[in-house]
Amino acid sequence: MDHKYKRIVLKISGEALGGEVGHGIDEKTIAEIAGVIKQINALGIEVAIVVGGGNIWRGASAKSTDRATSDYMGMLATIINGMALQDALENIDVPTRVQTAIEMRQVAEPYIRRRAIRHLEKGRVVIFAGGSGNPFFSTDTTAALRAAEIDADVILLAKKGVDGVYDDDPNKNPNATMYSDLKYMEILKQGLKVMDSTATSLCMDNNIPIIVFGLENPENIIRIIKGEIIGTTIKEV
Repeated sequence: MDHKYKRIVLKISGEALGGEVGHGIDEKTIAEIAGVIKQINALGIEVAIVVGGGNIWRGASAKSTDRATSDYMGMLATIINGMALQDALENIDVPTRVQTAIEMRQVAEPYIRRRAIRHLEKGRVVIFAGGSGNPFFSTDTTAALRAAEIDADVILLAKKGVDGVYDDDPNKNPNATMYSDLKYMEILKQGLKVMDSTATSLCMDNNIPIIVFGLENPENIIRIIKGEIIGTTIKEV
């Protein structure tokens, strides 16, 4: 089968792993996502994954907790999600490595760029957990950073509850229109809530295309890799 990309970064929000409930880890949902990743891996596509932690803890939205502490708690939440996804993948015989930006050798490898690339070249799925290891940065920024570091062809930004980028909140405005294509600068100028400005700027500086799509149907990932136009594509030209 023809496919458009050789090496991808798949960004999965924590909420997406929570399934219908949106919090905690839904085993059925995570198994479905793992099944799709197995199909992609079997095609010879190198898959790196960045997981969010919002199903367990949202660092940016905690009001009474110190922001840096709250962000570190969120990083730990992403490691829990990364381990759960690794387990689901290995249950269906997909070789997987978790690398964390915060060192915890008993449960995962520390993030080492060259080692991550070597895993990908050997056909292993690599899960980047622990965010960037720094507070005040989102996991979207981590996805942009890791994509630049490993020279990924694209970032697939899997969202829950939305199937692309709209000119207004589609959950509040039924007349909101979805964009099929956007430029990075349009995201920044219009303040569109796709990913934070740091992540968008990083993708723009390194010319990494972003595809924003809904994860309600995990098969969308395969359809995108086949070259189907799904969701919103963000790139320079």
